[in-house]
Amino acid sequence: MLIQYIQAAMRKAKYEILENNEGFYGEIPGFQGVYSNAQTLEECRDLLEEVLEDWVFLNIADRTPLPKISGVKLNMTRLPEVAVS
Repeated sequence: MLIQYIQAAMRKAKYEILENNEGFYGEIPGFQGVYSNAQTLEECRDLLEEVLEDWVFLNIADRTPLPKISGVKLNMTRLPEVAVS
C-alpha cells in the first residue's frame, strides 16, 4: 500500500524550470514541505520522491493523518501496547 501511495502522490507532482539555468524545482500540491530542486529534471524527481518518503514516515511516526491521494489512503491503526516484564 505504501508504494501505491508514493506513486499516486508522485503522479501529482508539478515541476518548473528555474531561471538562469539553475535547474528544476518540484513540489507535490497538498503535501506541505515536500519539494526539491536539482540540476536535471530526473534528479529533481528522484530527490522529490526521497523527500516524500521521509515526509510520509515522519507523519506516520507523529501519527499525523496523511492526505488521501487519487483514492489511495494509508490507514494507520494503533497497535495494542504490550506489557514488558
